[in-house]
Amino acid sequence: MTPNQRPEFAETLAATLSIYRMELTPALLSVYWEDLSIFDLAAVKQALSMHRRNPDNGQFAPKPADIVRLLGGTSKDRAILAWNKTKKAIGSVGSYTSVVFDDALIHAVVSDMGGWPALCHGSEEELTFRQKDFENRYRTYLFNPPSSYPRVLAGVSETENAASGFAIDPPLSVGDREQCKLVYRGGDATQKAPVALVGQSNVVQMQLAQKR
Repeated sequence: MTPNQRPEFAETLAATLSIYRMELTPALLSVYWEDLSIFDLAAVKQALSMHRRNPDNGQFAPKPADIVRLLGGTSKDRAILAWNKTKKAIGSVGSYTSVVFDDALIHAVVSDMGGWPALCHGSEEELTFRQKDFENRYRTYLFNPPSSYPRVLAGVSETENAASGFAIDPPLSVGDREQCKLVYRGGDATQKAPVALVGQSNVVQMQLAQKR
């Protein structure tokens, strides 16, 4: 979650705790926020709803650990969705074009796996093996977010043009356009993948605003 999502998180948590006749004090909110802010807001809301409907544990107010336990299941789903989005972009965009996803964790995982071109160059059989690696890394980052990530997953063309002093084409956004801009602005312009590891309905070309 992002800081500007804290009020919405607090509203949902307060409504949930009120069912158990508990008041969400500022101190209590800080505890829940510290433990759960690393997760996606939609996922946390879903987990709170699942807890409320649970005929056993739902009789008691949810502790942060209860929500984290429920998010363990949704983390697998999110990792699969992230891989499916990445694999679709591999097929529709390819290794030569730079991309910006609407999920910063995808940037971190792809960078760890050698970068965008390295991931794209794998055969269909190799991608099947890489899927498990991708999903494991993604789930790890869900619980332990990376300190930084590359704001753009550079393609072959960008790398070659930059080395030759030629103009660099804007990246393609994959997913939600506005979220892609946030991912871009929050990323590290200097972070690159290790050199040694070296129909588009959801892919829209865009000129991303320069990071300020």
